[in-house]
Amino acid sequence: MGAVDTDRAMTTPSGSPTSGDASSRSGRPTVPAELKVLIAAAFVIALGFGIVAPVLPQYARSFGVGVTAASLIVSAFAFARLVFAPGGGALISRFGERPVYVAGLLVVALSTFLTGLAQTYTQLLVFRGLGGVGSTMFTVAAMGLIVRLSPPAIRGRVSGYYATAFLMGNILGPALGGALAPFGFRVPFFLYAGALLLAAAVVARFLGGASLRPAPGSTPLPVMTVREAVRDSAYRAALVSGFANGWTNFGVRNALLPMFAAAVPALGVGSAGVALTVFAAGNALALQAGGRLVDERGRKRVLVAGLLISAAATVMLGYADTLAPFFVLSAVAGMGAGLLNPAQQATVADVVGSGRNGGKVLAGFQMSQDVGTIVGPLLTGLVADAAGFGPAFAITGGVTVLAALAWLPARETIPGGRRPWRARTPREGG
Repeated sequence: MGAVDTDRAMTTPSGSPTSGDASSRSGRPTVPAELKVLIAAAFVIALGFGIVAPVLPQYARSFGVGVTAASLIVSAFAFARLVFAPGGGALISRFGERPVYVAGLLVVALSTFLTGLAQTYTQLLVFRGLGGVGSTMFTVAAMGLIVRLSPPAIRGRVSGYYATAFLMGNILGPALGGALAPFGFRVPFFLYAGALLLAAAVVARFLGGASLRPAPGSTPLPVMTVREAVRDSAYRAALVSGFANGWTNFGVRNALLPMFAAAVPALGVGSAGVALTVFAAGNALALQAGGRLVDERGRKRVLVAGLLISAAATVMLGYADTLAPFFVLSAVAGMGAGLLNPAQQATVADVVGSGRNGGKVLAGFQMSQDVGTIVGPLLTGLVADAAGFGPAFAITGGVTVLAALAWLPARETIPGGRRPWRARTPREGG
């Protein structure tokens, strides 16, 4: 069940090709203008998220609740994302990617504004959960837009650019949020709501001409069902690696690493922030190289390499007892994640193809990551309490190794061979 046959050209209502078919004179496809807008919007969204993330726990504590209740505010967002993911996929199947993306941004903007106005802890919990619903809408829709508008030969690069934009926003956002701290807990939420409204307006304006829904009276795009996708070995493997990625890089790293640093005298609480920054830097460096390798050498081999690198660094990280190996292993783990992410996104895009509506399939993949993000910290936290941080990180690395093994029998999805962008010579024919 390959994606090559479904990757047909898209056209505007006038019948002319969209920028999704744009190519440079050298024969290498270029990034469509619509996706450049999406990448810029991703930076703004992540920047705003980074602004509110550092103040959210303290803001929750200001309502007179304990640490557990304050942590629940963060979990409510992730839980709402998970629960609403199937609904987000259904909305994309019904209305198309762009309307759902813009609506998702507006929902998060409203949620964020109301969060800043909350007068009780219960209101804060409800409003923050509402943001998770909107987050799922625009996250799954963004994946759909990348599938529909990316030339198949550069899907890895596009995924890398998009992930890098989010990463840079997440790095810069907390610094800006810290600068806003003197103005009170509520101000960052109002600023983030305004940034989301701006992003929604820009995306609605500049993606308005892209043919993301069939014209009135035309034949709708065929819908790819989850059952159909699960029959594809690449999609099944992507679900497993998505779960492992959520467990390791979105869940355990953020939840356990600060506590591990605090528990090791030679590391200290302050080293956790540096380690997370180093991880992000390694991730950013590898994302660009990973995107190119994914398009030129194949999705599968880069993906497996990223999983194994991430697993090795994570296992050893749990036994680091001095700063130098702690930071080096954090950087290496970030590089592994940087190889993994574009390969994974491009594979799922290949499975769906740009000629089909795959909202529910994309939502399923997103759910696999969200489940890992929720389950990983819970289970490894129990292990850390019972046996220590070393075994907890070792189990996390083991989950990632199992994901790499799950990819061994999976098919390679890359269209057109190892270098799909390269123009054929007369000797090669075609």
